[in-house]
Parts: sequence; structure tokens; C-alpha cells
Amino acid sequence: MTIEKHDLHHEFPEFKEEIHHLKINDNHFARLFNEYHEVDQEVHRIEQGVENTSDEYLEGKKKQRLKLKDDLFNMLKKAEVPA
Repeated sequence: MTIEKHDLHHEFPEFKEEIHHLKINDNHFARLFNEYHEVDQEVHRIEQGVENTSDEYLEGKKKQRLKLKDDLFNMLKKAEVPA
């Protein structure tokens, strides 16, 4: 079984410049980006069997990851990257 990558660069390759710009210039985005990355890594470890948890815990983490991804995507859509 192959575990899919969910990091933002894989999820939104068209927003590469916006991701970089916001990570440097927007503290709120940077905090959410780091939180998303941590949750994604935890889900990845659980799915690989490195960490054992309940199914409810895993589903909660997946929902948290999805909410963070939605929030980050909305910020990316509004981002204005200077030329």
C-alpha cells in the first residue's frame, strides 16, 4: 500500500510561489502551515503503522488536516505575490 503525500507543495503545486511568500511574510499562515505539516506527519505515521491509535483519533486528525488545508487554500487564493 502506497501512502499518499499530503504536504502543501504536493496538494497545491500551482501555489508554490504563494506558499513561499506567505510562509515568510504572514505569521498566521506560517503557524497554520507548520500545524498542517505536523498533523500530516502524524497521520502519515499512523497510516504506516508506526504509531497505534484508535480509528476515532485518526479520523479526528484527518478532519483537522482537512480544515487546516481549507484555511490555507483560502489564504493562498487571496495571496498577492509581488512580481
